Amino acid sequence: MNRVLGCLDDKPRAKLGHTPTPLEAMPNLTAEIGGGPLYVKRDDCTGLALGGNKVRQLEFYFGEAQARRADTILITGAVQSNFARLAAAAARKLGMDCHVQHEERVAKPGAAYRESGNVLLEKMLGATLHSYPSGEDEAGADGRLEEIAAELEAAGRRPYIIHLAPGHPPIGALGYVDAARELVGQMADQDLVIDEIIVASGSGHTHCGLLFGLRAQGCMIPVTGICVRRDAEAQRQRLVTRCHDIAKLLEIASPVAISDIRLDDRFLAPGYGLLNDPTVEAIEMAARHEALILDPVYTGKTMAGFLQCARDDAGEGGGGKKALLFIHTGGSPAVFGYGPSLTDAMMHE
Repeated sequence: MNRVLGCLDDKPRAKLGHTPTPLEAMPNLTAEIGGGPLYVKRDDCTGLALGGNKVRQLEFYFGEAQARRADTILITGAVQSNFARLAAAAARKLGMDCHVQHEERVAKPGAAYRESGNVLLEKMLGATLHSYPSGEDEAGADGRLEEIAAELEAAGRRPYIIHLAPGHPPIGALGYVDAARELVGQMADQDLVIDEIIVASGSGHTHCGLLFGLRAQGCMIPVTGICVRRDAEAQRQRLVTRCHDIAKLLEIASPVAISDIRLDDRFLAPGYGLLNDPTVEAIEMAARHEALILDPVYTGKTMAGFLQCARDDAGEGGGGKKALLFIHTGGSPAVFGYGPSLTDAMMHE
């Protein structure tokens, strides 16, 4: 057995997701672009409370939480955080309470952003909601969770915190080390040769976990992260640290080289959770050609990068032959939180 995967299987884990998720062709988008074949890994189909990539990560966080006999989960994120929504769902599934802290990351959001989408689902799931005034203070947001946890502990509860800032073990990244094993198996079963993988790069857990897991199996497919929160220079150092931390967590040497970390921040502006023209186009194209529902924060911007990569390939003399794989990390509930601004953007194209 691969040593990395053996170490991974020794970690506590709570089964939450419907996996393996499908690996599908996108024939309509392929025909539209006119280059090599395009594929999608459907991690929007992980099952729990409308699914998404965070389900894989939460299996390892909740495994540790159960090992510690926790009865309450605390998590922080943006107001329309998919991670928070799924943490609340996982908590209920496993008989725990959940406290969600909303950070102010998006300037001047409308009523739908604060009341619909993931926020509505968190309320339906009975999560206790808190707010934090800054969206760019990860350490401070974690610190406030520590204070809430102390209050809960004083009241006789057993809290477990899912931290946001670097400096804590990237337990969630293990979910994508495991997803890499799943993906390699599916490519072999379908006799697929993929030339490049495109994935959202935000916290770094999904991007780094996937990259780490592929390299640990000797799979050298390039993985390009589309920056959705910070620019490539800032994100690169975060990913270097994350890969080091995954290796430390698994007590092995990292198989990831600095040159493996590929980033594209061309679709980030005007910033986290804010629309731009390529993202609106990508959301429409994915829906109208492949019935894929993408969100404006993560998957929409990642699809914009994916489409640009496909177009670049198609434009290289000879029509392009690269087989590209898009990792669909979910986030569909956020579409409703962004409904008015997304509708307005589509009407004014």
